[in-house]
Amino acid sequence: MTTLSYKNQTVHIDAGELVSYQVAGQEYIHQKGSPGWRNADTEMFPIIGPTADANFRVDTPKGPAVQDQHGLLREMKYQEVSRTITDATFEKKYKAGTLIQNSKYPEKSTEEFLQWPYDFTFKKIITLSEEGLEVRFVISGVSGMPYMLGYHPAFNLVTDNPTIHVGTKEISLEDVLVVGSRALQVAQCKEITLKDKNTIHIKTEGFGNFMFWTEVKNMVCIEPITFYPYAVKQEHLAEGFSILGSEDAIYKMTISVSN
Repeated sequence: MTTLSYKNQTVHIDAGELVSYQVAGQEYIHQKGSPGWRNADTEMFPIIGPTADANFRVDTPKGPAVQDQHGLLREMKYQEVSRTITDATFEKKYKAGTLIQNSKYPEKSTEEFLQWPYDFTFKKIITLSEEGLEVRFVISGVSGMPYMLGYHPAFNLVTDNPTIHVGTKEISLEDVLVVGSRALQVAQCKEITLKDKNTIHIKTEGFGNFMFWTEVKNMVCIEPITFYPYAVKQEHLAEGFSILGSEDAIYKMTISVSN
C-alpha cells in the first residue's frame, strides 16, 4: 500500500488503484466491499465500452484487435516507478501482440486472451497539493496508434439526494440510475461539481467528455472520457479513436473539496 499526504489530505493507493482519498478525515472514494462495484478506480484503454456484439474485435490500421469491455489495460499490473510523500508514479508497459489473460473468460466472455497490435507505455501519476488531488495519465507509443482513454473512479456518497452540476444543469442520482449500464453521457464538458455532504469539484484536461454510472445509491462513478462508446454500434467503435502523435499524450483529472 502506498500512502501520500499533504496537510489535511491523505491518499492510499493499492498497486496503482486509488482506494482512498480523505480530506479532514472524510472518505470520498467508494470502498471495496460496499454495495455497487468491486473496484475503487480503473482505466479504460485502449478502448472504452463493450465489444461483445462485435465478436470482441476492434478494427485498427494494423488489423483487428481482440478487446473485451473497456480494453486490456485493466488486466495488466502496475509497477511503481517512483514515490515521495506527496506523489507516486505507476507504469504499465505493453509489447505489441502480447496475449493478456482475460478475467471475464469464460463466465462473461468467449475470449481467453486479449491483444493489441501496438507497443505502448501507460503512466499514472497521483499527486497531492494545495489544489487537491491530481491524477495524470501519460501515454507513450508509436506515432499513429489509435486509442480511447477513460478514467473510471467511484465516489462515495453519504446523503440521500446528491446532485451533479454541469454548468447550470443539475443531474440527480436518479437520472443516472435510470440510464443503467450504458452510463449517462455529458458531451463537451471539462468540469463538473458533485454536491453531497460536501462539494467535490472535478476538472479535467484532454478528455473533453464525461459519463456517469451507478446501480446503487451509495456511490457514483464520474468518468472523464475521450469518446462516448454508445454513440456508435460496437462494430464501428474505431470511429471514436484518438490518434497518438509524435509526442506523449497527457490527460489530467483534478479533485478538490469544499464545505
